[in-house]
Amino acid sequence: MRKLENAARNIANSNTDSYKAKKSAAVEDGLGLPVLNITPDNAPGTTFHDPDGETHESSNVDLSMETTDVLIAKRGYEANLKSVKAQEEIFDSLLDIIV
Repeated sequence: MRKLENAARNIANSNTDSYKAKKSAAVEDGLGLPVLNITPDNAPGTTFHDPDGETHESSNVDLSMETTDVLIAKRGYEANLKSVKAQEEIFDSLLDIIV
């Protein structure tokens, strides 16, 4: 869930000047369990000049990567839903056998 929230936050701020994207990666903790690590991406955004001559830095959000992260998270939710439905069907079948 946090990976999807992080991607949504990055996408929402993609047009905010000087916004630094946050990268998420699954890592193992001391027990070997997965933990989501969210770190700021300090790469500079594209610099541009406005008509008044001021220099600005755009965000460093890569929308193609963020969209990919959202699609991967969506597929993960779909897979989890299918496994829950399969478990429910097995449980129903077991109850039919017992009763």
